[in-house]
Amino acid sequence: MKLSNTAVALFLLSVGGAHAFSAHRSPPAFALHTTGATAGSAPASGALRMVASTELVNGEVKPRKKTKKERLALASKGLQVHVVGLSIHHAEVEVREKLAVPEYEWNQASKDICASGDVEEAAVLSTCNRFEIYYAASNPREAMAAITEYLVERSGLPVSVLRKNLFMLSGDDAVWHVMRVSGGLDSLVVGEGQILSQVRQCHLHSIEEDGHGGKVLSRMLNNAVAAGKRVRSETAISKGSVSISSAAVELSEVMCQPDLNLPFSEARLAV
Repeated sequence: MKLSNTAVALFLLSVGGAHAFSAHRSPPAFALHTTGATAGSAPASGALRMVASTELVNGEVKPRKKTKKERLALASKGLQVHVVGLSIHHAEVEVREKLAVPEYEWNQASKDICASGDVEEAAVLSTCNRFEIYYAASNPREAMAAITEYLVERSGLPVSVLRKNLFMLSGDDAVWHVMRVSGGLDSLVVGEGQILSQVRQCHLHSIEEDGHGGKVLSRMLNNAVAAGKRVRSETAISKGSVSISSAAVELSEVMCQPDLNLPFSEARLAV
């Protein structure tokens, strides 16, 4: 039986990538708490906060510092890996544009996400076709509330709009997702190579001095890069068209004679 390049790539990712990273499986149970906002309108700053994790200081609502007992309890649970984001498969282009982060701001975005203390590690990947936040936290509910608040403040969009466009994955599903992304299986053109370089940059930024990757995310992203390289070296998934423009040229070459009754060498082409 002859397997397709995509099938072989999926197998290699599962053997060399996702299973090499030991992640805690956790159910995607996220609860968003909103106050002072109506449906269809952007909530005011600080509206999306877990009530139990805030306190009133000098008339201002600020994140409540965890007690030593709470910190020890959270540490004993271990960090769980999650990913939240949007891509060309799920989100409208207007929403992607509002959340796009230039590469030189990836670490600053990670810092803002971790500022509340509910997210221990974070790394941002933002490209033309996707915006994703990889993060590790011991309390997924509070972490998701903090990240949702960040997304609302950055985009200016109400939660109702974000919910329609965002996807959320946890545990092994999150690890499997980043492996597929790095391998080019989640791209608009399967096997395109640019995404591997972008995932590599995400990993490198996360381990910089001002990065917020930590041991958990840095290991996951490093394994994702290794899996992406292996897929491309051991299969033919990256052969042929690896971009929209090159795919358009190849299709034009095939259709030129039957559609225009001209050899491709004599046709004028604009992509």
